[in-house]
Amino acid sequence: MAVERPQLADEVVAHLRDRIMSGDLRPGERIRLEEVAEQLGVSITPVREALLTLRGYDMVELQPRRGYVVAPLSRQDIVDVFQLQAHIAGDLATRIAERATAEDLAELSAVHTAIRRAAQGRRADIAELERLEFEFHRAGNRIAGARKLAWLLHWATRYTPARFLAGDPAWRAGMLADHEALLAALTERDAAAARAAMARHFTDGADRLIKHLDELGNWA
Repeated sequence: MAVERPQLADEVVAHLRDRIMSGDLRPGERIRLEEVAEQLGVSITPVREALLTLRGYDMVELQPRRGYVVAPLSRQDIVDVFQLQAHIAGDLATRIAERATAEDLAELSAVHTAIRRAAQGRRADIAELERLEFEFHRAGNRIAGARKLAWLLHWATRYTPARFLAGDPAWRAGMLADHEALLAALTERDAAAARAAMARHFTDGADRLIKHLDELGNWA
């Protein structure tokens, strides 16, 4: 059981992060441990561990007599986080363009083909799409050979509601187009085009998320 607990806590983190960043849980709203545990079919322990992690990300706050509440979130916060992601990912893309071998490009293309299958149709496989999208970027980061830069990107993307974005058909279409532009740029070893395609991939997510949160009145 002890071996499973960290994995369960990570799953709770992902669930709550997606709800917070997509506006399902709004700034100032209280998060009740028992309700989350019941919804996910887990004990209180991984929920408590997840909230401690999210507190470290400044996604939740621990308030006297209230417990955990969702931390404040502004439009500028969203812009800042996604611009940071775009900048780091753009740097990594230029390095991939300089280093990628034919075998590397074949690996990225194969993952992209699997992503396209998961993304198409009315009933897209969101969980599989989320996993494959992570694998695509992880493969690219390995090719870039910049461990610390990739680690910084990994931390920055912890604020991304991946499941929410993957569930948006327009985002999926844009994601596929960005991947194809990136692969074309990498094939031509065009570092500037690779950077632009990768940066657009991240900033598009910010635009869609801000529009969604505007419509919810999430900033009020």
